[in-house]
Amino acid sequence: MALVLHAGKTNKNGYKALIAAEYTGVKVELAPNFEMGVSNKTPEYLKLNPIGKVPLLVTPDGPIFESNAIARYVARLKADNPLYGSSLIDYAHIEQWIDFGTMEIDANISKWYYPRLGYGVYLPPAEEAAISALKRALGALNTHIASNTYLVGHSVTLADIVVVCNLYVGFTNVMTKSFTSEFPHVERYFWTLVNQPNFKKVLGDVKQAVSVQPVVSAKKPAQPAKGKAKEEPKKEAKKEPAKPKAEAAEEVEEAPKPKPKNPLDLLPPSKMVLDDWKRLYSNTKSNFREVAIKGFWDMYDPEGYSLWFCEYKYNDENTVSFVTLNKVGGFLQRMDLARKYAFGKMLVIGSEAPFKVKGLWLFRGQEIPKFVMDECYDMELYSWTKVDISDENQKERVNQMIEDQEPFEGEALLDAKCFK
Repeated sequence: MALVLHAGKTNKNGYKALIAAEYTGVKVELAPNFEMGVSNKTPEYLKLNPIGKVPLLVTPDGPIFESNAIARYVARLKADNPLYGSSLIDYAHIEQWIDFGTMEIDANISKWYYPRLGYGVYLPPAEEAAISALKRALGALNTHIASNTYLVGHSVTLADIVVVCNLYVGFTNVMTKSFTSEFPHVERYFWTLVNQPNFKKVLGDVKQAVSVQPVVSAKKPAQPAKGKAKEEPKKEAKKEPAKPKAEAAEEVEEAPKPKPKNPLDLLPPSKMVLDDWKRLYSNTKSNFREVAIKGFWDMYDPEGYSLWFCEYKYNDENTVSFVTLNKVGGFLQRMDLARKYAFGKMLVIGSEAPFKVKGLWLFRGQEIPKFVMDECYDMELYSWTKVDISDENQKERVNQMIEDQEPFEGEALLDAKCFK
């Protein structure tokens, strides 16, 4: 009896078993004419999986559900399968990354993507939390694979298969290039794996999303009812009072979207367009002082924006270079909530430990935004000083930090990171 996988042809959870089968040399057939929402609701299917989940693998020894369990089963059909590593510690690390891929990557991509399709209630704060958690996970993954081609060992394992299949939904639907560019090692890892022959046979040609999946409007299904209401508006209102209530509830849910939620959006308009400055900074490749720095001061609006120096309070603890760099990188990731209102430069200074961390930040308004102080715990780890632009020495220090001038204050730069 052949192994039969009940899943749609584009089900990323089904891909896990199919890719594992390619590496293992096991034949797994897709159930013919499988239709999600129909085939998995039949009495025959529910006998095999009482809750109707997909995918489901039918084996000579009985059915298996849950995609990771199915992939594990397929991998173990081959004795000493390298998909499970070559030692006990390899096995443990593979299981570790499978859990990580499920709990930290798949779960947060799902919370971002599926509500936009209408599967569940779309709530912007919940989406923001999911994206923030996803970025934290991708940051951890990016750090790990900075010096590793694969998650465990020197060849593809089941961990890679599961994590890449989880990333697949994000890369193809919501994680655009501008989003993933923060995680270059994750990009390299994903594109390397999806172009491996055994992956490509199952996934085909993978293309990255060029835009985030738009939110499906919850009002569309109610439109036909509104058409009927035009014929007899008074009768409709009397006979079916629940409908106007339902529509009103929908309007209440959607009403906050056009309203500025952030106090910074209520400030008087500024002549400085932050995106124009970020674009100038990014596109200036030569004559930086003459072009970018001059352009910054021409654009700068001291009434609408403020500049701040920051310095890490515990520089004596920065004794390991890569740990210090990761610390700064994590801070910048957690500052993503302020991207619309801020620009920053963070310098890691020194040729030997302890390394100093200093920064320059441009914020909308005259104070550091309260929501940033409240929600980004790193802020309290730094001392903050407002820049006095009437002081030429402070103004020159701003120039040097934007420019990544080296040496900076008499010391070499280990690294310079930009938040834009």
